[in-house]
Parts: sequence; structure tokens; C-alpha cells
Amino acid sequence: MAQRQLFGVFLGSDEVGVQRMPEFERFLGGTELRVGHTYLPGGDWEDVTGAPQLLEPWARWKAERPDDLFVLNVPMAAPNEPSEEDARAGRQALSDDEVAALLDAGASGEFDGVYRTLAERLVALGLADAVIVPGWEMNGTTYSHRCAPNPPAWREFFRRVVGSMRSVEGQRFVFDFTPSRGLDAIPWPECYPGDDVVDIIGMDAYDQPQDRSFQEQIDEDLGLRDHADFAREHGKPISFPEWGLFRNGDNPEYIRGMAGWIASNDTVYSTYTNYCPHSVLTLGPESQCANPRSAAVFRELFSG
Repeated sequence: MAQRQLFGVFLGSDEVGVQRMPEFERFLGGTELRVGHTYLPGGDWEDVTGAPQLLEPWARWKAERPDDLFVLNVPMAAPNEPSEEDARAGRQALSDDEVAALLDAGASGEFDGVYRTLAERLVALGLADAVIVPGWEMNGTTYSHRCAPNPPAWREFFRRVVGSMRSVEGQRFVFDFTPSRGLDAIPWPECYPGDDVVDIIGMDAYDQPQDRSFQEQIDEDLGLRDHADFAREHGKPISFPEWGLFRNGDNPEYIRGMAGWIASNDTVYSTYTNYCPHSVLTLGPESQCANPRSAAVFRELFSG
């Protein structure tokens, strides 16, 4: 973990994400993307064990770039996201009562084997030094692995995920605790599971809500400054596994602000989210999501 300020872009979860990297590097005038970032699906618990067809393209990428960083977001619930029908109706995949019970089960060790299997697969594929982001954005309401319905169980479940994965021979995993920026369903420090099971304190920090300036994103309660201060108090570096344009549209001020903030703090890595509506380089069917002013600033700041 001696390296700092490694930079990447999320371009797709499966092999498409790897295939798009050279195009994005050309957009940046040859700047190498030093972070490969993907997500395990959470449709069922088998998904969370890490399907080889999803992980193998990333393993090949890592084998070609052994000094670069592979980051894997890992669900702590299944199903972790609502179906399309439920999402359209405003329903969550699991109710708060169901989440609370699931977290109790995780805290008691019911899913330890899932995470050992994932760890074994990662080690076998040469991804033993992956950065693991379990239960990301736990302070919100989007995912079933949210913390608010049962914070003590969430903290213990996170600890069991780490313990299970660290028990596998040959692993050198790094664990990243990553809430979303600001106040949400629960203050994210209430979900913090302990310094012994956290190596990096991350934050997903999109340009939202509408009309909030970048300075306000720094200063808000549990915003960027509180994140950096919390990490410093706990002796941890920080990361930004997800950042990108959002509610304020094509906003170069945000791009400049985040680039400066990342550079001025003890940041291990950051990955920009490049899909609609966050795109700075439009790829495939996303051409309607162009943000040309922000794209120009992004290229200026991250090229060379």
C-alpha cells in the first residue's frame, strides 16, 4: 500500500470494461489507467462467490500489469438490488425487517463460506492483492446491504467478511470501507466496523444534489472534509471508488474540484464512473450522454 494516487475509470463490469480501457487511454493522450475496477452482481449468493467468467478478464489484465490495482466491490446481501419491476414501482429488493434479519445471519457466520469461496477464487486467479469494497454505500437506501436497519449486526457482518477472506492461504487483500458522501439514512461513522478490519476509508462522491457547489460538498456534514478528517483520526488513507458528474449536468467546476481534492489528500486510488449520465467519454450507445465542457477539463487534468 506504499503507492498513492493511482487513477482508473469504471467502464463496464465484465470483459467490456477491460476492452474499453485502451480507448479511454487514447482519449487521455496515452495516460495509463492504473486501476481496474469492477463489481460482483448480487442477484443470489452464488453471484457473490465470484463467477470465473466475470473475474478472468480482470485476472488477465492484472497479470499484464502486476504493479497496478484491481478493485472489487462485493455485495453483503442477496438479492442486493431491486428488480426492474420493483425499481419502477419504488420498491426495494428487501424490506428493512428482512435486511435486519439478513444482517443478523451474516453477523452469526451464516455466509462465511460464501466469502471464503470468493477469496479462494481470487487467489487462484492471481488477484490475491485485490482491494475489496464490501457493502459499499451502506449509509443509503439503494442496496439490501444497507446498514440502517441493524447497525451493530452490519458492523459484525463486515468483520466476518474480512475474517473469512483473510483466512484463505496466500491472500493479501486490502479492505476499503466506502459510504456515500454526506448525510443519508444513517450517519456513516455509525457503521464503521473497526480499524483492525479496515485498511482504506473510501467515499463515493457524485456531483449531487442539484445546485450544491463543490465547496458545499467539502463543507457539508459528513462530506469530503469530514471524510478526510475521520480517516486521518483513524490513521487510514482514503479512496474514491466512485466519483462523477450527476445532478448538476455538464459541470467542469466539479471535475476541477474533485481532481484537486483527490490530489491534495492521502488518496490511495480513485476511479471515475464513466457511463450515462456521468460520461466524459461517450462509448457505444451512450453518445446521447455527452458532457463536452467537463470532458475537456477532465482530459486537461488527467492527460500526461
